[in-house]
Amino acid sequence: MNKRWAIRDNADEQLVNELAATLKIDTVLSTLLVLRGIKSYEEARLFFRPDYRHLHDPFLMADMEKAVLRIEAAMAAGEKVLIYGDYDVDGTTAVSLVYSFFSKFYSNLEYYVPDRYLEGYGISTKGIDYAAENGFTLIVALDCGIKSVDKIAYANTLNVDFIICDHHLPGDELPAAVAVLDPKRADCGYPFKELSGAGIGFKLIQAYAEKNDIPFSEVECYLDLVAISIACDIVHITGENRVLAHLGLSKINSNPCMGVKTLMEVAGRGTYYTISDVVFLLGPRINAAGRIDHAKHAVELLINTEHAGATEKSELINIHNTERKGHDLQITEEALGMIDGNEELINRNSTVVFNEQWNKGVIGIVASRLTEKYYRPTIVLTRSNGHVAGSARSVLGFDLYEALCECSDLLIQFGGHRYAAGLTMHPENLPAFIDRFEQVVSATIKPEQLIQQIQIDAELRLSQVDAKFFRVLNQFAPFGPENMAPVFISKNVYVCGVANIVGQNHVKMTVMQAGSAMFDCIAFGHGEYLPKLVAGAPFDMCYTIEENVWKERRTIQLNVKGIRFNEGSS
Repeated sequence: MNKRWAIRDNADEQLVNELAATLKIDTVLSTLLVLRGIKSYEEARLFFRPDYRHLHDPFLMADMEKAVLRIEAAMAAGEKVLIYGDYDVDGTTAVSLVYSFFSKFYSNLEYYVPDRYLEGYGISTKGIDYAAENGFTLIVALDCGIKSVDKIAYANTLNVDFIICDHHLPGDELPAAVAVLDPKRADCGYPFKELSGAGIGFKLIQAYAEKNDIPFSEVECYLDLVAISIACDIVHITGENRVLAHLGLSKINSNPCMGVKTLMEVAGRGTYYTISDVVFLLGPRINAAGRIDHAKHAVELLINTEHAGATEKSELINIHNTERKGHDLQITEEALGMIDGNEELINRNSTVVFNEQWNKGVIGIVASRLTEKYYRPTIVLTRSNGHVAGSARSVLGFDLYEALCECSDLLIQFGGHRYAAGLTMHPENLPAFIDRFEQVVSATIKPEQLIQQIQIDAELRLSQVDAKFFRVLNQFAPFGPENMAPVFISKNVYVCGVANIVGQNHVKMTVMQAGSAMFDCIAFGHGEYLPKLVAGAPFDMCYTIEENVWKERRTIQLNVKGIRFNEGSS
């Protein structure tokens, strides 16, 4: 697939030079800081040294005082409290941390995770009925509920109170809950708006601890779960999230909770986890519980404090993940076959595929794979509870949620974000929806948005990459949305020795540039360039700089994102 190479706008040269002199760092590194909005020594210090003291006061969040008071009243009166959360990674980590914290101080407490297939996303009538029938008078809802106006109204008729802890964008009306914790509320003055669902749960237990003189150590022990939620829910890793992710990764790599520890063991990696490792090694396994069986298994793992019990749950979840991979591969192949054999589908600006036999639990993964393959807004649909349900994924710069709004009259419900969403419709609306979605995408997407882009931060000479450069660059981590790993371009590099194919079409090679040392490189999916990658032949490449860990040995490796031999090819 051809990709556009786009170099970011130049940062203010004077500011770059001043910051480089003040911090005694390379101007390329100071350029990266300026591009991130960092313009002074103090701002750089806060960026490079995330600390728990940089966390915001939880009581700055609208309704936090109400939420804590209601929990205190419930505990004082001996009420039954239900911790309720979504079935994905963010929801299950949120339930696990809030349940684990409050169970230290209160026993009349249970948790509830809706069934992905029987109840679907968010607050369910079945969940509310379960609470009412079993004597629960307070539900703390995590990572869901902000648009559940009707469901909360129904709960109120049954004398079941709700505290909503959500991070999604509210609708025109807030639910009539006792407290609604969501920084995206129009009337909420909380300084940081991009917390994950588990992040909101963390602020709740932080607030309760502060009000009840509970040491912060009783709260920070759950930061590994918060970091997992931040990584896997693809929220911005800036501001408070960057502090939480940094502290949480530190805990993952030093003293994770028992559930996370045993999950790392079955994943085959015991330490040195980055955000990317969490996304690709831990996230899919936690998600697999709800995709293949029930997400309660993920919560049972993450709240477990005994090694034997946690290991048993981790192994079960690992089996589910293996089964998930099989479904994923099969459905992806079937979907690709549907498109590749159909000229009309190939030439569309959107992809919408449907098969009533597909496993609903993995269609979001398949949608992501199809988006990578064809690079256009994509929806994968299957049959679920008599309806057609699906997952949607988008491309850089295209607002998927807005596109679905234009099709809302054909949908029973939908929700999500700019780049990912879920939807449900009546089967008879499917043909009209496919046509409408294609019309909306074709009318609003820009041609350049249909070509994958490599965003390049700066040009770099390989001779600049020394131990100090790499040490400072590492401090830009943890990387993620809005703080992605910097992508560099180096021109007229060449292969030393022989380039080889490894794995499935990946290139392994060693390169250098005039005056530089040699650097090991991995170029995933770039096997078609192998015939031209001969010793001494110059080419340009863009790449990230990473640390490769193999059998406890750490080396610098360049992760190649693009190769060009002449202008106009990539």
